[in-house]
Amino acid sequence: MEKEVEIPQAYVKKPRLIRYGGIDPGLRVGRGFSRGELEAVGLTIKDALRLRLPVDKRRRTVHEWNIRVLKDFLEKIGYKGRSRAG
Repeated sequence: MEKEVEIPQAYVKKPRLIRYGGIDPGLRVGRGFSRGELEAVGLTIKDALRLRLPVDKRRRTVHEWNIRVLKDFLEKIGYKGRSRAG
């Protein structure tokens, strides 16, 4: 019996608050992966939703740590992508 692979979460930067010195406050769990992060690993939004990955259509940032998490996830599940005839 195969063990269940955990669905990854996207991380985004917390907003900087100038009132508190403008220091970098760190990361938090985001709504989902951006379109740019999905394209970097070769996924479309439809493919991501099929794999039950959370997608944030509004976010435009591309973070390297999210791309790394997506690549590891796709490697664990053995995702090859669809071959497109055309």
